[in-house]
Amino acid sequence: VSTSHLQLAAFALGTIGWILCTISMGIVEWRVWHVDNTTIISSGIAWVGIWKVCFISYKKNSPGYKEQLCHKFSGYDSSIPHEIYAAQGLLLIAMFMGLLGLAATVFALRNVYMGITHKTLIAPFFLVGGFFYIFAGLCVLIPVSWNFYSVTHNQSIAFPPSYYMPSSPAAQEAGAAIPVGVVAVILLLLSGTFSLSYRFPMTANTITK
Repeated sequence: VSTSHLQLAAFALGTIGWILCTISMGIVEWRVWHVDNTTIISSGIAWVGIWKVCFISYKKNSPGYKEQLCHKFSGYDSSIPHEIYAAQGLLLIAMFMGLLGLAATVFALRNVYMGITHKTLIAPFFLVGGFFYIFAGLCVLIPVSWNFYSVTHNQSIAFPPSYYMPSSPAAQEAGAAIPVGVVAVILLLLSGTFSLSYRFPMTANTITK
Protein backbone atom coordinates (compact mmCIF):
# COMPACT_ATOMS: atom_id res chain seq x y z
CA VAL A 1 0.00 0.00 0.00
CA SER A 2 2.81 2.41 0.88
CA THR A 3 4.18 2.19 -2.70
CA SER A 4 0.91 3.08 -4.44
CA HIS A 5 0.12 6.58 -3.15
CA LEU A 6 0.88 8.15 -6.52
CA GLN A 7 -1.31 5.59 -8.25
CA LEU A 8 -4.18 6.41 -5.91
CA ALA A 9 -3.69 10.06 -6.84
CA ALA A 10 -3.62 8.99 -10.50
CA PHE A 11 -7.02 7.37 -10.09
CA ALA A 12 -8.46 10.53 -8.50
CA LEU A 13 -6.98 12.84 -11.14
CA GLY A 14 -7.90 10.46 -13.95
CA THR A 15 -11.50 10.33 -12.75
CA ILE A 16 -11.76 14.13 -12.74
CA GLY A 17 -10.00 14.37 -16.10
CA TRP A 18 -12.35 11.78 -17.63
CA ILE A 19 -15.39 13.64 -16.29
CA LEU A 20 -14.10 16.94 -17.70
CA CYS A 21 -13.43 15.27 -21.05
CA THR A 22 -17.04 14.07 -21.11
CA ILE A 23 -18.32 17.51 -20.10
CA SER A 24 -16.32 19.23 -22.85
CA MET A 25 -18.00 16.98 -25.42
CA GLY A 26 -21.43 18.19 -24.36
CA ILE A 27 -20.63 21.89 -24.09
CA VAL A 28 -21.71 23.77 -27.21
CA GLU A 29 -19.43 26.76 -26.52
CA TRP A 30 -16.26 25.62 -28.29
CA ARG A 31 -16.11 28.73 -30.45
CA VAL A 32 -18.05 31.89 -29.64
CA TRP A 33 -18.94 33.93 -32.74
CA HIS A 34 -19.81 37.62 -32.64
CA VAL A 35 -21.91 38.55 -35.68
CA ASP A 36 -23.02 41.90 -37.04
CA ASN A 37 -26.33 40.86 -38.58
CA THR A 38 -28.86 40.43 -35.76
CA THR A 39 -31.90 39.82 -37.98
CA ILE A 40 -32.02 36.16 -37.00
CA ILE A 41 -29.24 35.97 -34.38
CA SER A 42 -30.85 38.56 -32.13
CA SER A 43 -28.19 38.51 -29.42
CA GLY A 44 -25.37 38.92 -31.95
CA ILE A 45 -23.62 35.86 -30.47
CA ALA A 46 -23.59 32.27 -31.75
CA TRP A 47 -21.98 29.23 -30.16
CA VAL A 48 -20.24 26.71 -32.37
CA GLY A 49 -19.74 23.30 -30.80
CA ILE A 50 -18.55 19.98 -32.16
CA TRP A 51 -22.07 18.57 -32.54
CA LYS A 52 -24.19 21.65 -33.27
CA VAL A 53 -24.35 25.42 -33.56
CA CYS A 54 -26.74 27.46 -31.41
CA PHE A 55 -27.87 31.07 -31.03
CA ILE A 56 -30.60 33.13 -29.40
CA SER A 57 -33.39 34.45 -31.60
CA TYR A 58 -36.44 36.60 -30.83
CA LYS A 59 -37.81 36.44 -34.36
CA LYS A 60 -40.04 33.39 -34.05
CA ASN A 61 -41.67 34.28 -30.76
CA SER A 62 -43.94 36.88 -29.28
CA PRO A 63 -42.26 40.10 -28.08
CA GLY A 64 -40.43 39.63 -24.80
CA TYR A 65 -39.72 35.97 -25.37
CA LYS A 66 -36.57 34.38 -26.71
CA GLU A 67 -35.71 31.00 -28.14
CA GLN A 68 -32.44 29.12 -28.46
CA LEU A 69 -32.19 27.68 -31.94
CA CYS A 70 -29.75 24.83 -32.61
CA HIS A 71 -28.73 23.08 -35.80
CA LYS A 72 -27.03 19.71 -35.50
CA PHE A 73 -24.14 18.92 -37.81
CA SER A 74 -24.82 16.14 -40.25
CA GLY A 75 -22.20 13.53 -40.95
CA TYR A 76 -22.23 14.12 -44.71
CA ASP A 77 -21.92 17.93 -44.67
CA SER A 78 -18.60 18.74 -46.36
CA SER A 79 -18.83 22.42 -45.37
CA ILE A 80 -18.11 21.66 -41.72
CA PRO A 81 -14.35 22.01 -41.06
CA HIS A 82 -12.14 19.03 -40.37
CA GLU A 83 -11.28 20.12 -36.81
CA ILE A 84 -14.91 19.73 -35.76
CA TYR A 85 -15.28 16.22 -37.15
CA ALA A 86 -11.87 15.31 -35.74
CA ALA A 87 -13.00 16.52 -32.32
CA GLN A 88 -16.09 14.33 -32.48
CA GLY A 89 -14.11 11.15 -33.14
CA LEU A 90 -11.11 11.87 -30.92
CA LEU A 91 -13.17 12.85 -27.89
CA LEU A 92 -15.23 9.69 -28.18
CA ILE A 93 -11.98 7.69 -28.30
CA ALA A 94 -10.63 9.67 -25.34
CA MET A 95 -13.72 8.95 -23.29
CA PHE A 96 -13.44 5.22 -24.04
CA MET A 97 -9.67 5.10 -23.39
CA GLY A 98 -10.06 7.04 -20.15
CA LEU A 99 -12.69 4.59 -18.99
CA LEU A 100 -10.36 1.68 -19.71
CA GLY A 101 -7.60 3.46 -17.79
CA LEU A 102 -9.87 3.89 -14.79
CA ALA A 103 -10.90 0.23 -14.93
CA ALA A 104 -7.27 -0.95 -15.04
CA THR A 105 -6.30 1.34 -12.17
CA VAL A 106 -9.27 0.24 -10.06
CA PHE A 107 -8.33 -3.40 -10.57
CA ALA A 108 -4.72 -2.79 -9.55
CA LEU A 109 -5.69 -0.70 -6.50
CA ARG A 110 -8.20 -3.34 -5.46
CA ASN A 111 -5.44 -5.94 -5.41
CA VAL A 112 -3.13 -3.60 -3.49
CA TYR A 113 -5.63 -2.80 -0.75
CA MET A 114 -6.88 -6.36 -0.51
CA GLY A 115 -3.31 -7.55 0.04
CA ILE A 116 -3.00 -9.46 -3.22
CA THR A 117 0.71 -8.86 -3.76
CA HIS A 118 1.25 -10.90 -6.90
CA LYS A 119 3.31 -8.81 -9.31
CA THR A 120 1.44 -9.94 -12.40
CA LEU A 121 -1.85 -8.67 -10.93
CA ILE A 122 -0.68 -5.16 -9.97
CA ALA A 123 2.25 -3.68 -11.91
CA PRO A 124 0.99 -4.49 -15.45
CA PHE A 125 -2.44 -3.03 -14.76
CA PHE A 126 -0.95 0.21 -13.42
CA LEU A 127 1.20 0.42 -16.56
CA VAL A 128 -1.71 -0.32 -18.89
CA GLY A 129 -3.84 2.23 -17.07
CA GLY A 130 -1.08 4.81 -17.45
CA PHE A 131 -0.86 4.28 -21.20
CA PHE A 132 -4.63 4.57 -21.53
CA TYR A 133 -4.62 7.85 -19.56
CA ILE A 134 -1.86 9.33 -21.71
CA PHE A 135 -3.50 8.20 -24.94
CA ALA A 136 -6.81 9.71 -23.80
CA GLY A 137 -5.05 12.97 -22.90
CA LEU A 138 -3.47 13.20 -26.34
CA CYS A 139 -6.83 12.52 -27.98
CA VAL A 140 -8.26 15.51 -26.11
CA LEU A 141 -5.21 17.70 -26.75
CA ILE A 142 -5.43 17.46 -30.55
CA PRO A 143 -9.00 18.81 -31.01
CA VAL A 144 -8.58 21.40 -28.25
CA SER A 145 -5.39 22.76 -29.85
CA TRP A 146 -6.79 22.58 -33.38
CA ASN A 147 -9.99 24.43 -32.53
CA PHE A 148 -8.11 27.01 -30.47
CA TYR A 149 -5.87 27.63 -33.46
CA SER A 150 -8.95 28.17 -35.63
CA VAL A 151 -10.33 30.64 -33.08
CA THR A 152 -7.13 32.68 -32.81
CA HIS A 153 -6.92 32.91 -36.62
CA ASN A 154 -10.63 33.82 -36.89
CA GLN A 155 -11.24 31.10 -39.45
CA SER A 156 -14.61 31.00 -41.17
CA ILE A 157 -17.07 28.13 -41.65
CA ALA A 158 -19.30 27.83 -44.73
CA PHE A 159 -22.50 26.87 -42.94
CA PRO A 160 -25.46 25.68 -45.03
CA PRO A 161 -28.12 28.38 -45.62
CA SER A 162 -30.60 26.51 -43.42
CA TYR A 163 -28.39 27.24 -40.38
CA TYR A 164 -28.97 31.03 -40.69
CA MET A 165 -25.30 31.51 -39.84
CA PRO A 166 -22.85 33.84 -41.61
CA SER A 167 -19.79 32.21 -43.10
CA SER A 168 -17.47 34.57 -41.21
CA PRO A 169 -17.88 36.20 -37.80
CA ALA A 170 -16.99 39.78 -36.99
CA ALA A 171 -14.86 38.28 -34.23
CA GLN A 172 -14.63 35.02 -32.34
CA GLU A 173 -13.20 33.77 -29.08
CA ALA A 174 -12.61 30.47 -27.35
CA GLY A 175 -15.64 29.13 -25.52
CA ALA A 176 -15.86 27.37 -22.18
CA ALA A 177 -15.25 23.92 -23.67
CA ILE A 178 -11.66 24.71 -24.59
CA PRO A 179 -10.36 25.56 -21.07
CA VAL A 180 -12.33 22.59 -19.72
CA GLY A 181 -10.57 20.41 -22.30
CA VAL A 182 -7.17 21.88 -21.38
CA VAL A 183 -7.69 20.98 -17.71
CA ALA A 184 -8.81 17.49 -18.76
CA VAL A 185 -5.60 17.06 -20.78
CA ILE A 186 -3.41 18.12 -17.86
CA LEU A 187 -5.15 15.79 -15.41
CA LEU A 188 -5.12 12.81 -17.77
CA LEU A 189 -1.43 13.24 -18.60
CA LEU A 190 -0.57 13.58 -14.90
CA SER A 191 -2.59 10.47 -14.16
CA GLY A 192 -0.73 8.56 -16.84
CA THR A 193 2.65 9.74 -15.53
CA PHE A 194 1.79 8.75 -11.97
CA SER A 195 0.52 5.32 -13.03
CA LEU A 196 3.60 4.61 -15.13
CA SER A 197 5.87 5.52 -12.20
CA TYR A 198 4.76 2.50 -10.18
CA ARG A 199 7.56 0.21 -9.03
CA PHE A 200 6.63 -3.13 -7.53
CA PRO A 201 8.40 -3.59 -4.15
CA MET A 202 10.90 -6.45 -4.32
CA THR A 203 10.84 -8.38 -1.07
CA ALA A 204 11.80 -11.90 -0.17
CA ASN A 205 8.13 -12.83 -0.16
CA THR A 206 7.45 -11.49 -3.65
CA ILE A 207 10.61 -12.93 -5.13
CA THR A 208 9.45 -16.45 -4.25
CA LYS A 209 6.28 -15.79 -6.22
